Amino acid sequence: MILHTTDNAVLWITLNRPAALNALTPDQRERVIALLSDASADPAVRAVVITATGRGFCTGADLRAGAGDGGPGRGDGDGDGGPGRGEGGGDAQPPRHAAGGGESDTRPTERGTHGGAAGTRPTERVVGDVARMIRQGAQRLIAAVMDCEKPVLAAVNGTAAGLGAHLALACDLVVAAESATFIEVFARRGLVPDGGGAYLLPRLVGPHRAKELLFFGDAVTAADAERMGLVNRVVPDAGLEKAARDWAERLATGPTRALALTKQLVNASLDGDRGAAFAAEAAAQEINMTTADAREGVASFVERRRPTYRGR
Repeated sequence: MILHTTDNAVLWITLNRPAALNALTPDQRERVIALLSDASADPAVRAVVITATGRGFCTGADLRAGAGDGGPGRGDGDGDGGPGRGEGGGDAQPPRHAAGGGESDTRPTERGTHGGAAGTRPTERVVGDVARMIRQGAQRLIAAVMDCEKPVLAAVNGTAAGLGAHLALACDLVVAAESATFIEVFARRGLVPDGGGAYLLPRLVGPHRAKELLFFGDAVTAADAERMGLVNRVVPDAGLEKAARDWAERLATGPTRALALTKQLVNASLDGDRGAAFAAEAAAQEINMTTADAREGVASFVERRRPTYRGR
């Protein structure tokens, strides 16, 4: 089930499948992608929080729950609900039904779930199936977070493993409960990382530390994650929602278009050269100066008052 509600211009997306440590079914993944896309276009949404209920934040993709599955992971279970209050417990081992990653460890027996009609007999995998599955699944989810035009904050309440870790790390800001853990489980299963892991980690912690995390797959505590630069803040478990709310509502009162352009500049700067970065910065300034918030920011400075941003 994916819960969502908008409160004080903040969209809260809550993964609510605690018995499975919030392993994502395909339908749930698609629902999160859709909510992030809608948030970009909705002027009533000015910031987004992704969080979860129970002991897990997200332990990857649930390979046993297909779109037509009648179990608890069936469909997106979409409904309005308040921000989840995670118990904050950690768990060094994801549940056995969770992939921990995206869909890359799907086996031929599961092709009917991910690549064919529900209920059909599995067929032999052919070259291209896995790459297509990853592009259309895990990578789309991570791209949806990074491309969202509103600031996205992760409130990590528990275990974030494989794709679940990458879902958190793709967010613009990460607040973690003290008992949260981050686990790169891929090498444990003889897999290479998917869901953007080899892209995200070196940019956050550098290549040597990224390789350490990816090669060994050891659980990283919230405190160690903060020290490495994987998360922005670590807070007591009971204070996670408040900390996330404080930051999110602060972002929601900011100059929304300027923040969107700033997000794009920072993300693009990691991949381009100086000339491209400078050109993008100049173009972003040109675009932003057409917004009402930019005019308000300048006017408030001249008039020596606090600005009131409207997100336009």
